[in-house]
Amino acid sequence: MADTKNQLELLADLIDTALRQGADAADAIVFNASAVSISCRLGNLEKLERSESKDLGLRVFVGRQQAIVSSTDFEQETLKDVASRAVEMAKVAPEDPYCGIAYPDQLVIDPPTLEICDTAEPNNETLIDAARTAEDAARSIAGITNSEGAEAGRSSARIAIAASNGLAQSYQTSSYSLAASVLAGEGTAMERDYDYSSSVFYSDLTDPAKIGRNAGERAVKRLNARKVETQQVPVVYDPRVSSGIVRHFAGAINGSSISRGTSFLKDCLGQKIFRDGINVVDDPHRNRGLRSKPFDAEGLPNCKKYLAENGVLTTWVLDLASARQLELESTGNAARSTASPPSPAVTNLFMEAGDKSPTELVSDITSGFYVTELIGMGINMVTGDYSRGAAGFWIENGEISYPVTEITIAGNLKDMFANLVPADDLEFKSGIDAPTLRIDGMTVAGS
Repeated sequence: MADTKNQLELLADLIDTALRQGADAADAIVFNASAVSISCRLGNLEKLERSESKDLGLRVFVGRQQAIVSSTDFEQETLKDVASRAVEMAKVAPEDPYCGIAYPDQLVIDPPTLEICDTAEPNNETLIDAARTAEDAARSIAGITNSEGAEAGRSSARIAIAASNGLAQSYQTSSYSLAASVLAGEGTAMERDYDYSSSVFYSDLTDPAKIGRNAGERAVKRLNARKVETQQVPVVYDPRVSSGIVRHFAGAINGSSISRGTSFLKDCLGQKIFRDGINVVDDPHRNRGLRSKPFDAEGLPNCKKYLAENGVLTTWVLDLASARQLELESTGNAARSTASPPSPAVTNLFMEAGDKSPTELVSDITSGFYVTELIGMGINMVTGDYSRGAAGFWIENGEISYPVTEITIAGNLKDMFANLVPADDLEFKSGIDAPTLRIDGMTVAGS
C-alpha cells in the first residue's frame, strides 16, 4: 500500500497541475485499500479472495463553478489529463454559490492520534478457522438443518486529502468482520437467522463459537411463527434493529435535507424531540470506533458532540456547503468519495443507554411486539411517516412468548421519538448503535 509521503506528493502535484490549467482552487483525495474475504459452507472453504485498489478524485473550482474527475490510473500523463478535463468541466458547470474549500484558518492543525488501525493482521488460516468455528457452532444447535455459510474478512485503507489552501493530511484504518447464517426447520416451514461481529482490531471480534451459537439459536426460535391481528401496542426494538431509529434521526438533521427544507425536523432545532434524559452522540474520536477519523473530509477538525441532549435537538449535521447555505458554521461532519463533492455525514453515532434492563422494559407490557428483523424502507423523511415490514416475537404479560411474522409496524417518527425509552444494553457493534428501544402506541398490522 502506498505510503503517506507518496500519497501527499501525488496530490500536491495534481493540485498544482490543476491550478496551472486555470483552476482558482482545488482539492483532492486518494484511497489505497486492500481486503481479504473468506467464506466457508458446510465445513468447506468456498471463497478466498484478496483485492487491492486505488482511487483518486480531483475537485476544481473556477469561480463558483466546480467539477470532479476521478481516476484509478496514477500515471503522470493520465493525471495531467484528469486535471485538464476537470478544469474544462468546471468552466461549463452551473454556478453554486455555496461550494468552495475551507479557509486556511479553519483547517485542522494537530489531528489526534486514534486507535483505528490494527497493524497485526491475522493470516488467512486464522480467518478460515474463525469462519469454520462459527459455522460448526451454528450447525451444532438442535433444529438447524442447513447453512448459508460463514464469512470472515479484513480490510485496510490509507486515506490522504490535500487542497490548495494548504491542507495535507492522511490516516489509516482497518476493519474485521465475522458472520454466520443458518436455517432451521424443513420445507416451507424453514426459518433463517444470523449473527455477526465487526471491529477495528481483530482481537475485539466476538468469539466465533458464540457468533455461531447465537445464529443457530435465533433461527430455531423463529420456527412455527404465527400471525397477529391489527392493533395498537408497544413495540420493542432489539439492538440488531434499534440502530435504524437513530439512523432516521441522523437523516432528518442532515444539513443537506435541512437546507432543502425536506426534513420533518426542519423547524425543531432547540426543541425537545425526545424524552428527558435521552442523549444522541456523534463521536469521531472514539478509539477503535468503526467510523472514527481524526478530521473530516474537508480537513476541518471534528469532535464529540451531542446531537440531542436531555431530549433537545441541539444541532444540524453540517459540512461547509450546507453550513454556508444555512448561514452557520460547519460541524466538521463532511464525508466524501472520489467521485462526488463532500456531504454531511455522521461518524460513530449512538444513543446513550437508559437505566432499565430490557427485561424491565418489557415487564409491564400486557400485549406487544418485540422486533428482531425489519424489511423494506417505507419512510417519508418529509413527513416522518414510518411503515416497515417486520418479524420477531409477541409479548404477552411481560414475557416474550412466541414468534410472529408477516407484520407491518407503522407510526410517525416525531411521535416515535417522543415516546421512545432506551434500555441499558448499549453495545458498539456497527458504528451506528442503540440499545433496546421501547416505543408505545405504534400500529401493528397483521391478519
